[in-house]
Amino acid sequence: MSLETIVTRAWGRQALWLWLLLPVSWLYGLLITLRKLLYKTGLLSSYRAPIPVMVIGNITVGGSGKTPLIIGLVEYLQQHGISIGVISRGYGGDSAQMPALVTKNSLPTVVGDEPSLIVNVSGVPMAVCPNRKHAIETLLQAHPDLQLIIADDGLQHYALQRDIEWIVVDAARGFGSKQLLPTGFLREPLSRLKNATVIYHKKPEQVRSEDKLGSNQRTKQLTMHLLPDVLYPLWAESGIEQNSAPTTGSQVHAVSGIGYPQRFFNTLADLGFDVIAHPYPDHYDFSVTELRQYSEQPIIVTSKDAVKIRALFLQAETHQAQTSEWQALASRLWVLPVTAVLSESCYYTLNEQLKTLGISVDNK
Repeated sequence: MSLETIVTRAWGRQALWLWLLLPVSWLYGLLITLRKLLYKTGLLSSYRAPIPVMVIGNITVGGSGKTPLIIGLVEYLQQHGISIGVISRGYGGDSAQMPALVTKNSLPTVVGDEPSLIVNVSGVPMAVCPNRKHAIETLLQAHPDLQLIIADDGLQHYALQRDIEWIVVDAARGFGSKQLLPTGFLREPLSRLKNATVIYHKKPEQVRSEDKLGSNQRTKQLTMHLLPDVLYPLWAESGIEQNSAPTTGSQVHAVSGIGYPQRFFNTLADLGFDVIAHPYPDHYDFSVTELRQYSEQPIIVTSKDAVKIRALFLQAETHQAQTSEWQALASRLWVLPVTAVLSESCYYTLNEQLKTLGISVDNK
C-alpha cells in the first residue's frame, strides 16, 4: 500500500496520529499566506490573459468531481455558441514536452490523463503546461478566436489572474478535521470559500430531496451531482470479443486511481454490484501485470483511468496484443462513465458572470 493511500485513509477516519503533524500544518499555512501576500502586493508578478479566464478548482486534496464538471460546462458553452478553450498543468504528463496542444491522439503519458479525458469527451481546444501563461499563449496561437478559457485546477496558481473562480466542494466528504495539510486534507483554509462561487457536489438522492422543497431555482444553493451512465467495454473498437456486461448482483473488481476512489466504489455498490475494491493513488500508471492479477470477475474502471489503460493497449506490441492472456484481460475490462448534472442556479450564475465580462450566452 502506498504512502498516499495510507494518508488518504487516515484523513477519512481522522486518525489521531495525524495531530502529531499539526506544527507542519502551521508552517504550511504560514507559507501559503505569505505567498498570497506577495502576489497581492505585486512583489510576485502575475499574468493577465488577453481574454477572460475562469478557474475551476478545490481547496481539498482528492477528487471532488471537478473534471466531470469541466466537461459539463464545456459542452454547455459549446452548445450555446461560446468559443471555449481549456488549459491545465498536465499533471502526470511529460513537462519536457510542454507546452503542448492536446488532441484525441495525445498520450496520457505526455499530456496527462485528465486532459486526455476532457478532449476525448468534448473535443475542446486544450493546451497543457505547468506554466499557465505558456499554456494560454500556445492555445491562443492555435485558436485565436476563443472567447473564454477555463483553467483546470489552477485555484492555487496565483501567477495566473482570473475573472471567475468556481470552487467544487464534496458535500458528502466535507472538510474532515478542517485542518491544513498534512494534518488534514485542506490545501487552503475554509475562509478561501468566501471569495469564490462555491459549487456543492452532492449525492443524487440529496439533490432530489431538496428539489421537492419547491424553492425558487435562482435562490437555491449551487449544486451538482454525478449520474452514472451505461457500462461500456474498454476495447469496444479493437475487435476483441467481449464478455457479457456484468449485471446487478454480480461480483466485480473495481480498480481506481482517482483522487477519491471511495466515491467510485460507492457508486458501483449503489448500482447493485458486489464490489471488490482496489484503490490506487491518484493519476496512477497501471501495468498489464497488475490488471491481470484481478482474474475471473469483470474489472470496472473510471473514465479517467480508462484513458491510461487504453493507451497501454495502443502502445503494446502486436504479438502482446494477440496473446490469449491479453485478450482474456481485454474481454473483462469495462468503463463506468459519469455525467455532471448541474442545478439550474449554476447555469444562471454562470450566464450572469459571463454577461459582466461581455460574453453573451446564446439561449436559443
